[in-house]
Amino acid sequence: MTDAGLREAAALDAADPLREFRARFAIPRAAHGGEAIYFCGHSLGPQPLAAAARVRDLLDDWAMLGVRGHVEGTRPWLPYHEPFAAPLARLVGAEPAEVVAMNSLTVNLHLMLVSFYRPTAARHRILLERHAFPSDRYALASQVRFHGYDPASALLELAPREGETGLRTEDVLATLDRERERLALVLLPGVQYLSGQVLDVAAITAAARRAGVPVGWDLAHAVGNVPLRLHDWDADFAVWCSYKYLCGGPGAVAGCFVHARHAQATDLPRFAGWWGHEVATRFRMGPEFVPTPGADGWQLSNGPVLAMAPLAAALEVYDAAGMARIRAKSLALGAHARRRLTERLGARVAVLTPPGEAAGAQLSLRLPSGRDAARAAFERLTAAGVIGDWREPDVIRLAPAPLWNTYTEVARAVDTLADAIHE
Repeated sequence: MTDAGLREAAALDAADPLREFRARFAIPRAAHGGEAIYFCGHSLGPQPLAAAARVRDLLDDWAMLGVRGHVEGTRPWLPYHEPFAAPLARLVGAEPAEVVAMNSLTVNLHLMLVSFYRPTAARHRILLERHAFPSDRYALASQVRFHGYDPASALLELAPREGETGLRTEDVLATLDRERERLALVLLPGVQYLSGQVLDVAAITAAARRAGVPVGWDLAHAVGNVPLRLHDWDADFAVWCSYKYLCGGPGAVAGCFVHARHAQATDLPRFAGWWGHEVATRFRMGPEFVPTPGADGWQLSNGPVLAMAPLAAALEVYDAAGMARIRAKSLALGAHARRRLTERLGARVAVLTPPGEAAGAQLSLRLPSGRDAARAAFERLTAAGVIGDWREPDVIRLAPAPLWNTYTEVARAVDTLADAIHE
C-alpha cells in the first residue's frame, strides 16, 4: 500500500464516529499471534468484552442462590428474556411485543411454518431462492413432506438471470403475480448469504400481501447489518440467528418476529409449550394452553440464560451505536473496499455483491483464474491474518463490519489479497 493510501485510510479512521466501539470487542488473533483483520462477522461475530462479566454474574447467582435465582439476584432468570424485546425491536423495526429471543433460527422457522404454511391441494407451493441457505431448504422440504406434498414440485425456486449473480426485484414480483393462485408461502432472505445481496424486503412483502400469500424472512445475514422495518413493511414473520453480526456467541439464542396483526389470532395453529402460555396463569399448571399475546406466545421453554447473557451484552453495544450510524459506516467501508479492489486488482477479482444500498457489510469475491487458484489465494490470505471464509465452489467472503473494523484494515486486506494472488 502506498503512503498516500495509508494516510487516506488513517484520516478516515480518525474521523470515524464509531471508532471507539472497536475497543468493546475481543479481536481474534491471527496464526502469527497478532490481531487478525477479522472480516468474518457474517459467520461469527467477535466477543463483546462485557459478555464474560454477564456470564459470571449468572454463575455467581446460581452458586449462591440456587433455585432462588429464578426470582432473585442480579438479573432474575424467570423474566430474563423480557429486556431483549426492546433492543431487538429497534434493530428489526418492530414493536417490542412482536419480537422474542428464543431457540435457534431453524427451530423458530419450523414454529413459524406450523402457523403460516397452511397448504391446500390448490395452493401448496413455497417461493424461495435457488441458492437458499441449506438449513432453510431442509426445513421447507421437510414441512412440505409432512403435509403430504412433493418438494420437487412444491418448492418454487427463484434464480438470477443468466450471467448475473443477484435476484432482480422485478423478476421476484413477476413470479409472485404469475404463481399467486398456487402459492402458500414466500420465504426469502433479507440478505442472501452467498452473494451478500440485500433484497427489497418492502417491495416483495407488499406484493406477497397483495397476492394474499403469507411472507416470512430469514434475517440471519440482515439483522445488525442493514436497517429493517418489519412492522411497517407488514411481514407476517421473520427469524434470525444472533451469532453473526449480533455477536451473541457460537450457537447463540436466536430471534423471531410475528406481526402484531397475528397477536390475538385464534385460527393460527401452533406448536405450544408452557413458556408461551399467558404469564398471569402460567404457574397454575392448567391443562389448557392459553397463548400469551405477541411473539412471546410462540415460546416453548424458559430461556437458556447462560447462553443468552453474551447476546445481552452485544445488544447494549448495538443500542449505543445505533443502526443509522452502523449503516452509514458500513456503506462507506464497502465503497472504500471496492475502490481499493479496483485500484489494486482490477479484472483479477470479481465482486459478486451488488454495490451501494443493495449490499450489506459482506463482499463476495470470485477470482476469474479459477477455483484452485482462488482456494490457494484464500489460504494465503488466512495465513497472513485476514480472516474471512470460503464457500464452495469458489467464493471468498469478506465482511468489513463497522463496529470493529477500520478503513486501514480494509486497505491492508486488499493489499494482502493482491499479494496472495500474485504468489
